[in-house]
Amino acid sequence: MENFTVFNPTQVFFGKNVINNLGKIVQQSGRNVLLIYGKGSVKKNGIYNDIINQLNQCGAKVTEYAGIRPNPITKDVNKAALLGRQNNIDVIIAAGGGSVIDSAKVVSVCICEPLDAWDVMKAKVKPRTSVPVIAVLTIAATGTEMNPYSVLQNPATKEKIGFGCSLMYPKYSFLDPQYTFSVPADYTAYGITDLIAHSLEAYFSFGKADLSDRFAESIIKEAMEIAPFVLKEPENYAYRSRMMWAATCALNGTASYGRSASGDWGVHDIGHTLSFLYDMPHGATLSIAYPAWLKLQKERIPERIRHLGKQIFGVNSADETIQKFEDFFRSIHSPVKLSDAGIGTDKKEEIVSLMNKNKATGFNHKLTNEDHQKIVELMY
Repeated sequence: MENFTVFNPTQVFFGKNVINNLGKIVQQSGRNVLLIYGKGSVKKNGIYNDIINQLNQCGAKVTEYAGIRPNPITKDVNKAALLGRQNNIDVIIAAGGGSVIDSAKVVSVCICEPLDAWDVMKAKVKPRTSVPVIAVLTIAATGTEMNPYSVLQNPATKEKIGFGCSLMYPKYSFLDPQYTFSVPADYTAYGITDLIAHSLEAYFSFGKADLSDRFAESIIKEAMEIAPFVLKEPENYAYRSRMMWAATCALNGTASYGRSASGDWGVHDIGHTLSFLYDMPHGATLSIAYPAWLKLQKERIPERIRHLGKQIFGVNSADETIQKFEDFFRSIHSPVKLSDAGIGTDKKEEIVSLMNKNKATGFNHKLTNEDHQKIVELMY
């Protein structure tokens, strides 16, 4: 087992109507609030009104930044940070999923000094201070509500990358499964794929950590068990609760302690290439990329893949394991081939070229340009 440090300062409020605690929590952090959200779904489903009612009750002054994109960009983060500085913001509320909360985390470290968002993401500067972030989660997927990581893309450099530091943990996160009732079936499925992929990234990191293996396996099995039920009954509170907590645990450290780094993340690098080029939903890129990556690795780490398949599916080979994952992704209507997403074979060289340019690879299982070519072939 590798050395590790456990540190997670996020206080999570989980369950029905936990938003009723928001006003009291905001008062502890300040009165000038920057409310960040996406393209308006929080207004349609009533979550925005719940938040505003709480802020009105505690006498908060609210400044809003709307329009964060599903694949968030640095331009929006810099605009939101400037707005925060202009309004002397004390606390940020991020109402949404991974894109909104990821953006808010970077905004939080860019407001005070001030810093440029891309300089932060590229580690050209080291943040020294941050504005507290309160996350109000609206989709079970990324786990960003209980970790210090963000992913942003920069159209100018054609990169989509991740960054994290201890200042970027949300101070508080509000997780009400009722807020995920209105998530459509396709994005519910992409969230399931995402949380499974996070568990797999931890699983394929180096280092022997049996208990972390069992956590990762259990999170994957939980997601696969509940998936057909939550897709059939999207307003079933028990199903949504289980999925929401599984997504949080998949990337709050539970599945990675005792391993090198926090996971491999090579598959996410591949997925980021696809979402940058074709604006694909993040989870959809992962259900395409993971089977291809496993096929590339089955001759290199066959026992590791076989062991995973034995624990999850009760099968006895790497090939069977990969087939079972493909079958599951298909069963929830998440794409497993680029053609499923309408991306033709004429795009092969474009994908390989950007993977080569950005040196897509993992922290543990390094990928070469030749591997990029093979993986793209395997995604068709």
